[in-house]
Amino acid sequence: MRFIRYSFPALLAFIFFAGFAVAQNKKGKKQKEHPKKEFYSGAPIKALIVTGGCCHNYLYQTFAMGSGVQKVANVDFEVVNVGGRGTEAMIDLYDKADWAEPYDIVIHNECFANTAEPDYIRRITEAHRGGVPAVVVHCAMHSYRAAEVDDWREFLGVTSRRHEHQSNYPVKVELPDHPVMEGFPGDWVTPKDELYLIEKLWPNAKILATSVSEKDNSEHPVMWVNHFGGTPVVGTTYGHSDETFGNDVFIRFLARAIVWASGASGEETLAAGQ
Repeated sequence: MRFIRYSFPALLAFIFFAGFAVAQNKKGKKQKEHPKKEFYSGAPIKALIVTGGCCHNYLYQTFAMGSGVQKVANVDFEVVNVGGRGTEAMIDLYDKADWAEPYDIVIHNECFANTAEPDYIRRITEAHRGGVPAVVVHCAMHSYRAAEVDDWREFLGVTSRRHEHQSNYPVKVELPDHPVMEGFPGDWVTPKDELYLIEKLWPNAKILATSVSEKDNSEHPVMWVNHFGGTPVVGTTYGHSDETFGNDVFIRFLARAIVWASGASGEETLAAGQ
């Protein structure tokens, strides 16, 4: 796992992650062939994690996601964590129109609800429209929600502006035959997490799984796939708590999402239906 920019004040955290990255690189140098992985053992998938902003423990989430996914799929991660801890930021990663081109997939786990500049938002979305695939996690759904333009919501595949309380939510699988949901348990209950209320499912999105509100029994998508100008996007509204990112079922879902959305395929891809 390599970090191209990681804005975090604790030197200890930098040393921790740098040590992890070095260990991964050394391991890679010793192996001339791709290590066998449960989901995908082909050429490394080049993934970028964009994270930061309000309300979550992004340091832990990034480490748990990266290290967990790498156990089952051959994915190389780079990370951008900038923009502070507030609800509004315009990060320089998105200054160039081709910002996403070096990657096979981008994982959006940022949380900037009050950033609303249309041109800025469109520099993000246009890199994905018919371009680089994406996985969108939790507060990405509430990022840019102050914007009047719908480009980000169309990219996500859902519109959401609020959430309910934290609880242990049962997850109902709606499309068990989809490759992203292969092996997903039919009786999974989340660790403590938030249920996002989905106002709109966009036309090119398909629901993979749902959960039910404890307040009014309304059903809401919690995992889905979207096609944005032909580009695959996989989303989940779960991912608020450290416990969720420490959960094997959730991490394996993210791993399958990354493999499927990136288009990795061939004999070394063990997920069916690629």
